[in-house]
Amino acid sequence: MSNETISPPRDRTRHTLLEDAYALVTGAWLIAFGLVLMKAAGLVTAGVAGLALLASYHVHMGVGLLFFLINIPFFLIGLMKLGRPFMLRTIIACGLIFIFAAITRNSLEIASIHPAFAALGGGTCAGFGLLALLRHKTGVGGVNIIAVWMQNSRGWSVGRMHMALDAAILLVALTSLDLAAFGWSVLSMVAINMILVAWHRPGRYTGH
Repeated sequence: MSNETISPPRDRTRHTLLEDAYALVTGAWLIAFGLVLMKAAGLVTAGVAGLALLASYHVHMGVGLLFFLINIPFFLIGLMKLGRPFMLRTIIACGLIFIFAAITRNSLEIASIHPAFAALGGGTCAGFGLLALLRHKTGVGGVNIIAVWMQNSRGWSVGRMHMALDAAILLVALTSLDLAAFGWSVLSMVAINMILVAWHRPGRYTGH
């Protein structure tokens, strides 16, 4: 009988390092692009991205930088509840969103944009970006960290958790937006979260 050690079969569901890196770059860029579109239309959207957009209308700071700064307390929560690898990838993704938002803002001049296009187009881009990150065990901080924690600990839907928490954020935004902008902002929130409700369910996706 041969004494050769038989290597275990390769787990084909596990993402490679290159696939993870590509997901981080692509997901972060889609989120950044969606944020720039929504900011150009004066909208607020879901999660910490929505808080960053709301704050950007009142302070002279870029939405990408605000997005990163607001996330810092949530990074600490995520580190304790979701572990160091998840949080390291999340911090990298948030840094990329900050960089890509600045690049997009300086590379693209939007003279006019209809709020419906900004809400649906920007929200859908951001939603797919978030989906790409979640599929590779990466978050974007804030509400997303809380939602992933609840999914891992209780099996709750990330999309539905996002929807509930984001609704609370938009109610705060109502104090700074007119009714039309608020309505379009709600549409952007739905566009983002329906991507997660439809395509990110516990147990359905096997890649990791």
